[in-house]
Amino acid sequence: MALRAHPHEVVQLVVKDGAKFSVVGLLIGVIGAAPITQFMKSLLFGVTSTDPVSFIGVAILLIAVALLACYLPARRAARVDPIVGLGYE
Repeated sequence: MALRAHPHEVVQLVVKDGAKFSVVGLLIGVIGAAPITQFMKSLLFGVTSTDPVSFIGVAILLIAVALLACYLPARRAARVDPIVGLGYE
């Protein structure tokens, strides 16, 4: 914002970068979870170890929480006056 960026551009940049990291982390997690499901079969009751509804539901929930965790601080930071923000540095 000190370089003439609009507040919505700052929020968009932070959320976009957060979304990229979240999707990469989610993909790594799903790839890592796939082989582990075979060990979890004995602990599950009423669902299969590779239940697509569970995998998709958890993925959507994690992405939503990650985007909210990026959006709220970005929105708050976009409200700060640039002179005040630079003064703390």
